[in-house]
Amino acid sequence: MKLVRDKIPEIIEADGKWCLCRRVHGKDEHLVFLRSKMLEETDEFLENPSLEEAADVYEVLITLCKMYDFSYEDVVKEAVRKREARGGFVKGIVLERVGDNG
Repeated sequence: MKLVRDKIPEIIEADGKWCLCRRVHGKDEHLVFLRSKMLEETDEFLENPSLEEAADVYEVLITLCKMYDFSYEDVVKEAVRKREARGGFVKGIVLERVGDNG
């Protein structure tokens, strides 16, 4: 049992097959399935970096944003603000330890 894209049942039936599906039972269950889907799609992207896999991760993120009433535009603006203030993750910096100077 896993969360699939909204049109997958129609695609399966158009292929001459049948499928048994149900809708999630409320927001809590939806979030559980979205978490699982995000981990699945992220793993698939890391195993096979491709535009298609990146789009799958993106689609799950869009849905999560909607679930928490965040506009995607506001998320992008916040990411830009944080990148400008604190940087991104491009340089691959790993923090190993922090200590006092005294």
